[in-house]
Amino acid sequence: MGTVADAVLYEGYLLYPYRRSSAKNRVRWQFGVLLPRAWVERDGPVTPGISGSADSWYQQTECLLRAPRADAVVRVRVRYLQMQDKQVEEADGDGRHRPVESLRTADGVAHLSFEEAVPRESELVLPLAELVRGGRTAPVGAAGGAESEPLPGGTGRTVRRRREVPAATTVVAEPLAPGLYRLRVRTENTGEAPDTRAPRHEALRQALIATHTLVGGEGVEFVSLIDPPEGLAEQARECRNAFTFPVLGGPPSGTGTADVLLSAPIILPDHPQVAPESPGDLHDAAEIDEILTLRTMLLTDEEKAEARATDPRAARILDRVDTMPREVFERLHGAIRSLTPVPPPAERPAWWQEGGDDGLSPATDTVLVDGVPVGGGSRVRLRPRGRGADAQDMFLEGRTARVGAVFHDVDGSVHLAVTVDDDPAAELHGWYGRFHYFRPDEVEPLGRTVAPEPTGPVGSPGPRSPRPQRPADRPEERRFAGRRFGGRP
Repeated sequence: MGTVADAVLYEGYLLYPYRRSSAKNRVRWQFGVLLPRAWVERDGPVTPGISGSADSWYQQTECLLRAPRADAVVRVRVRYLQMQDKQVEEADGDGRHRPVESLRTADGVAHLSFEEAVPRESELVLPLAELVRGGRTAPVGAAGGAESEPLPGGTGRTVRRRREVPAATTVVAEPLAPGLYRLRVRTENTGEAPDTRAPRHEALRQALIATHTLVGGEGVEFVSLIDPPEGLAEQARECRNAFTFPVLGGPPSGTGTADVLLSAPIILPDHPQVAPESPGDLHDAAEIDEILTLRTMLLTDEEKAEARATDPRAARILDRVDTMPREVFERLHGAIRSLTPVPPPAERPAWWQEGGDDGLSPATDTVLVDGVPVGGGSRVRLRPRGRGADAQDMFLEGRTARVGAVFHDVDGSVHLAVTVDDDPAAELHGWYGRFHYFRPDEVEPLGRTVAPEPTGPVGSPGPRSPRPQRPADRPEERRFAGRRFGGRP
């Protein structure tokens, strides 16, 4: 479970091509970010949801726990990254130093200023009896600090600085039935924001980043919220998770339970695991290792030099790729693990049963938006959410679009599939079903709904009516269904 948790901790930490100058590495820290409350709520309270890509000041996990013994113990481990400024300073010859963006030492090695991160971890060991009586709150923050390291040849130094990150975790348990409890783990950033209008990259210096929680213990087992055992579905639905979602860890037991639980800010299946062929972390768990390894091999010497100077983790990735044995690389080509028997209908999850999407018609269904029925063919103006939206959707703010289909999720939510009006490829996108996806509260209707105009597979006679999406296939989270993580389908 540790390798999966580490992959979550560094998901998106530094992306290919691993250079500081790369545009994608100038906007980092996207998941499980807990900032000071005053900064987060400067424009109003946050809207709870399980999406860990939305900035918040707290993270809450609720799960079902079985504990037949009165002396059961719960272990909670809170993990996150603390931002650290790495500043390169050049010596001026008079014993003083001045900050610079880059510095090349006499040995020809480049050193770059960059925003690193330090892993932090706090473990709480809690008797279940205490959690039932009212629980416990414990500090899980990180202290500030600074260290200085001289560079070779007296050319300068590297100074690393961290701001204090105050935080606390509260753990309580509520009895539901003999031997059954609802466990709640809530972690909050308790720091004060000196300037609530500071830009996000400045506020991140006081944030918990990639925050996630591991829960285990002695004499306890955890129940799946995705596929709960018979008789516990209602209790599982009543668990309220905010900006994170718990899944069972370890190997599958076939019982819908496990002795360890991972609550992560990205959507994972129960019993996630790192593919055994993967030789190491590439900081993008949705990427195919073989493709990313090949692309890294093709970086120029200059690009590799910049990546090595950017961050020690990037340097380790390059070292591993440059020295990868042929037999290890050949294993990255892929593996088939899905040749398992199809279960009988009675054992299939509800979303997989034949006829589970009867009555749904994406091309003709409508949903009310501001009192106006919106469906296939409707025209809307796009208003993506300020926080938690797909980064690319933000570029579509204010644009007009045509709705191609209405999709219903298994959790009751609705997504509108749209093509943008001034996109020259809009007709082509509509024909083969490539859409942008928005929630109903992210669009403004432009007039009354109109009859759908069949343009391809979605609107053609006998439309493909796909089954309701599983949570891991939701548009916001789709990029996490990648190769590196695996689990039960």
